[in-house]
Amino acid sequence: MFFGEMHRNQLDLMGKIFENKDLMASLQTAKYDLVLTDPAFGGGGFLARRLGLPLVLNVRWTMHGEAHYEIAPSPLSYVPLPGVELTDKMTFAQRVQNVMGYIFSVYHKTRFISSHYQSFCNKYFGSEINYKTILRDADIWLMRTDFIFEFPRPTMPNIVYMGGFQCKPAKSLPADLEKFVQSSGDHGLIVMSLGTLFSHLPQDITEEIAAAFARLPQKIIWRHTGPRPVNIGNNTLLVDWLPQNDLLGHPQTKVFITHGGTNGIQEAIYHGVPILGLPIVFDQPDNLSRMKVRGTAKLVDIAELNRTMFLQALEEVLYNSSYKENMQRLSKLHHDQPMKPLDRAVFWIEFVMRNRGAPHLRTQSFRMSWIEYHSIDVILTLLMIVVLCCFMIHKIITFLCFKVVFKKKIKAE
Repeated sequence: MFFGEMHRNQLDLMGKIFENKDLMASLQTAKYDLVLTDPAFGGGGFLARRLGLPLVLNVRWTMHGEAHYEIAPSPLSYVPLPGVELTDKMTFAQRVQNVMGYIFSVYHKTRFISSHYQSFCNKYFGSEINYKTILRDADIWLMRTDFIFEFPRPTMPNIVYMGGFQCKPAKSLPADLEKFVQSSGDHGLIVMSLGTLFSHLPQDITEEIAAAFARLPQKIIWRHTGPRPVNIGNNTLLVDWLPQNDLLGHPQTKVFITHGGTNGIQEAIYHGVPILGLPIVFDQPDNLSRMKVRGTAKLVDIAELNRTMFLQALEEVLYNSSYKENMQRLSKLHHDQPMKPLDRAVFWIEFVMRNRGAPHLRTQSFRMSWIEYHSIDVILTLLMIVVLCCFMIHKIITFLCFKVVFKKKIKAE
C-alpha cells in the first residue's frame, strides 16, 4: 500500500542516519537541548531516544492518525473519528458508524504501519522497547488545533493547544495587488487557493469555476498554475502565488474558497472570513464539515461541480450574512485568550529546555496493561467479594432455617 511504502522509505532514511557514525557523533557532540519534530513520520522520536534528548512534538497527525487518539482518552460515544464527518452529538446509527470507523482504523494501523515501526525499533533499540512508548514519552505535544475548531473532548496536561499559531495581522499588499483589490469597490474580493498540492484542478472543472466567477460583480484573486481557462472573466486575476494571510486580513475580502487544509481554515478563522469549501483528499472533508456544522462554511462536491452549482453556493456565502456573523464569532473567541498561540508554544519549548523534559506531565496510563487501565482486575475482585458474601449469607440463612425447622420437628415429636 502507498502509505505503508512511504513510512518504510522514511524509516530506511532514518536507519541510514543511525548507521552514519560521523553524523551521529556530530549530533552527540553538538549537545542539543531537545528534538522538535512532527510525528506524522516517526523518525524524529527515534532520533530523540537515540540522542537521549527531551522530545517535543509539533503535531496534529501521527503516523497512525489524529494525535489525540495516541495520548488522550477518546470515548467513541461523543468523540468523532476524523474522516467520518460526524459531530460530538451522534445518533445511535452514527455511533455505530463511528465505532466501525475506529475498528477499521485500528486494522489499517496494525496491518500497514505498526510492523514497519516496530521492526525498526527492534533493530536499533531492542525488542523490549515498543515504538509506541517512544512516541508517548514525548514531553510536550504542541497541538496545531484548539477548541474553536475541535469538538470538546478529554485531553492531557502535556498537550498544549496552539491552533492558529502561524496567523498574524495582515501586512500591506504589493502595489499591483492592492490596486486590483481596491478596484472591487463595494462588491469586495473573493480569494481562492487550494494549497500547494492542488495548485490547479482538471481543466473541465477549472472552466466551470471560471465561468461562474465571470458572472459575479466581485473581483477574484485565484491561485492557479494550470492552463489559463478559456472563459475567464475580466474580474478574475490568476496568480502563481498569493499572500494568503494578508489577503484574508484585507477588509475587502468577502469569501475564502479553499480545499480545507488546517492552516487555511485557521487563517480564515483568525481573520473572520467565511468559507466556500472544495474538499479533495486527506483531512480536508472532515475539516470543512466542522466548519459547516458551525455555520461558517458551505461545501461543494468537486466531483459534481458545475458552474450553476458553484455560483449558487458562492452567492449563498456572499449574501447570507449568517456565514460571516458565525465566522466573526469564532474569530472573536480565537482572539480572546491570555496569550498568543505561538507565544504559548515557545514558552513550553523553552520550559522543556530549562527543565530537561517534563516527565511530571506524562500520564502513567500507557505503562499499564489494558486490564489495569480499565480496572477489570479490580472489578472482578470486587465482584468475587460480592459473590462470596452473597454465597456466605445464603449459607448462613440456609443453616439458620434448617436449624429452626429441625427444632420444630423435635418439639413436634
